Amino acid sequence: MAEKLTPESLATLFTQARTHSHWQEKTISDSTLQEIYHLMRMGPTSANCGPARLYFVRSKEGKEKLQPALSSGNREKTITAPVTAIVAWDPLFYDALPTLFPHGDARSWFTSSPALAEETAFRNSTLQAAYLIMACRALGLDTGPMSGFDRAQVDASFFSDNGWKSNLLINIGYGDASKLYPRLPRLDFAEACLSG
Repeated sequence: MAEKLTPESLATLFTQARTHSHWQEKTISDSTLQEIYHLMRMGPTSANCGPARLYFVRSKEGKEKLQPALSSGNREKTITAPVTAIVAWDPLFYDALPTLFPHGDARSWFTSSPALAEETAFRNSTLQAAYLIMACRALGLDTGPMSGFDRAQVDASFFSDNGWKSNLLINIGYGDASKLYPRLPRLDFAEACLSG
């Protein structure tokens, strides 16, 4: 279907991309956030369920509301990031399945099993968070994904009206490469992979 990406593109997405904690003072426009989402949503999820929901925290007030839920090691990098995406999942994601997956009655798979619905929503919103990181990188932005926050506090502060459940946070902006540590090692193929 697609041609192999160039080494430069692979560097942008994987081999040279880094997790950032320090940010340049550059804003991110509404149109860029929309472009990120339009790329992210095209990644596959099971039964095209797309359970991820995003809250882009950008304002001073929003950051102040988020700050008490952050672990001490995540506060400074999150407050100074131009945008922090709260990647959440909608517990009622399956209500959109008649539109998103019209090939069959996929909604009933989840309405009949709350445990399956939660597992599916959490797993696929995590997958969509990875697509969000790749979309940001593809558009020339840097990211800093993280846990290290009080999920219940975030949910109460940001999602009390809609019932969404937070999964992880991703800081988004233009990273300050001068403050990066050397790249950490990764496991070799033989250490992490089996084949049969």
